[in-house]
Amino acid sequence: MACGLNKIIPAILASISLSACATLPSSGPTGREVQRSIATSQSDIQLVELQDIASLPAPPARVPLSLVNLAPPPTDLIGPGDVIDITVYESGITLFGNSATKLAPDGGSFDTAAKGERLLGNRVDDAGDIQVPYAGRLHVAGHTVGEVERQIRAALRGYSQNPQVLVSVREMITNSVIVGGEVNKPGRLVLPTNRETVADAIALAGGYRGDAKDLAIRLQRQGVTDQFRLSDALSGDENELRVYPGDRLSVLRAPQSFSVMGAPGQVQLFPFGKPDVSLAEAVAQAGGSHPSFGDPAAIFVFRYVADKDNIAKPVVYHINMMKAGNYFLAQRFAMQDKDVLYVGNARANQPSKLIQIISQLFAPIVTVTSAVQVLKQ
Repeated sequence: MACGLNKIIPAILASISLSACATLPSSGPTGREVQRSIATSQSDIQLVELQDIASLPAPPARVPLSLVNLAPPPTDLIGPGDVIDITVYESGITLFGNSATKLAPDGGSFDTAAKGERLLGNRVDDAGDIQVPYAGRLHVAGHTVGEVERQIRAALRGYSQNPQVLVSVREMITNSVIVGGEVNKPGRLVLPTNRETVADAIALAGGYRGDAKDLAIRLQRQGVTDQFRLSDALSGDENELRVYPGDRLSVLRAPQSFSVMGAPGQVQLFPFGKPDVSLAEAVAQAGGSHPSFGDPAAIFVFRYVADKDNIAKPVVYHINMMKAGNYFLAQRFAMQDKDVLYVGNARANQPSKLIQIISQLFAPIVTVTSAVQVLKQ
């Protein structure tokens, strides 16, 4: 029995060895293979070697360039949908049939006994016009309250001796924004000063719901729509974006994440633990380079970057973590949403993989051999 086993074991060992070599697992290409693949690729892929501060990519703009800050309009600007109240005061024979009114001698204020004709609830139509008795149809959209007062007074002058006009806005639609999504009080928000920032608008809407790092803001303005992070809007930057009358602002749940592949300690999708995550933190969160399979000199970040024409181009950043100075660069490299962090496979560790596989496959045979030796004794 022992003699037969001695003849079979070498054949099994040879077969398993060949099988192990043929099926040797690999966690991905090595660093050199990645670089060679990019160099020979037909695609327009750019490889950036991170060697100094100048080679680091510029951080993305916190405020989208498409949403420029416009000059704030007057807070009493009238537009379509607004509802205004008009009061007309007259002296002498009244135009609207009420008792005569008197002005103070200095003309600066009205007599307390004076009464005026009130024309309430004048809604500005879609064309920006209102209808005033005797004055007719007047275009008021784009004008301030004071300008509309002078406009009505001029239109009534041919019908009244000295008309005095007061205009007030009852419902302000033009000077407002729509705030929705993950806020406590979604709806229409009237801007008190027209100088409110995005953070101010969210605060006036009752604040946001959830974790700020997981939220994004989608802003629609004059036919342009763009999106940015809520944490950026709350940063207090001097260039932070203001809201403008007519804006539509939505707070959306949009957690950021990055993927880790290759030969790290873990291969999975990682959420951002805070608004800003560096490459050094991302590598640490992934467990670092695997001591048996990974190559610290082959750390890559795959990312799409918009060019000057706003066309997304594939860019690969490479950093050699075997150099001490590059750890400082890794702290300055900011990860972005949907980045792919790749840890290259170590070519020098292929023999150790083979030894591990053979060791695992031979374990049953070694056990059988030991048992046979015991039986022979």
